Amino acid sequence: MPKVLISDAMDNVAEKILASNNIEVDVKTDFTPEELIKNIQNYEGLIVRSATKVTKEVIDNAKNLKIIGRAGAGVDNIDLNAAKAKNVIVMNTPGGNTNATAEHTLALLLSLSRKISKADLTTHKGEWAKKKLKGNEIRGKKIGIIGFGNVGRRFAEMCHLLGLKIMIFSKTFDQVKEQFPKYLSCDLNEILKESDIVSFHCKPNPDGSSIINANEISKMKNNVLIINTARGNLVSEIDLCDAIKNNNIGGVALDVFAEEPANNNILFGLENVLLTPHIAASTVEAQIIVAEMIANQFVDYFLDNKINNSVI
Repeated sequence: MPKVLISDAMDNVAEKILASNNIEVDVKTDFTPEELIKNIQNYEGLIVRSATKVTKEVIDNAKNLKIIGRAGAGVDNIDLNAAKAKNVIVMNTPGGNTNATAEHTLALLLSLSRKISKADLTTHKGEWAKKKLKGNEIRGKKIGIIGFGNVGRRFAEMCHLLGLKIMIFSKTFDQVKEQFPKYLSCDLNEILKESDIVSFHCKPNPDGSSIINANEISKMKNNVLIINTARGNLVSEIDLCDAIKNNNIGGVALDVFAEEPANNNILFGLENVLLTPHIAASTVEAQIIVAEMIANQFVDYFLDNKINNSVI
């Protein structure tokens, strides 16, 4: 009987599906990195979300590990090179949290443009700061969407329905642009110069460096809104901080950070900066979907030797 470790909190439907298919399951969400390294040898499968860091040391000590599953799309917390070297399969659940992430991105956009966070805080204090809270409408604005995967596509659909003008920068968009005749295919410079809003839905650079730095920010409108719910540090946090302090951009909304958990960050406390703790995919519905998906993928692998959604 194969044995699987679930090391991050997720809906218990995953445990139920595995157990009902005679796969032994341990749910231990409080392992320290050292404890994970010590105990990983006892498992053939490992299921994580974003909290567990599956490092090279973890993988090198996983003598019996055959498969790592990410209940979600991003696999930044898994050392793919180490897994490949050890012939460990890594799979994810693309699409499972697409709508949740797109909705959160929209919520950040609306909250930032209408100063909802500040309005809530000041109203709770009894300040009634009505005259200081004039916002902006998003209808008719140009939004540059960088990346056109599942989330970028769903978010673009939402924005189009709300009357925004959609500009897409993606290596893959030209292959499908005939399906989206009302979206413009743009290069990065055009996105930077023309957009009133820029939203990131792409992968990081292979070396982890930022896609957008001070040079790119200098090309943007000085009232642009920047939103990132994809990966931490796609836009340099240092350069974002400088741009906000110098009033070179209109505002920033981030759900992801260079270092997580973000217990300390240079953007904390700045005006026109809206931050959430990597919760874009954290809806009841999405967590059920990704838990079901990864558990069923593990069942397919262990019972039928079938590999679904492998990333390496």
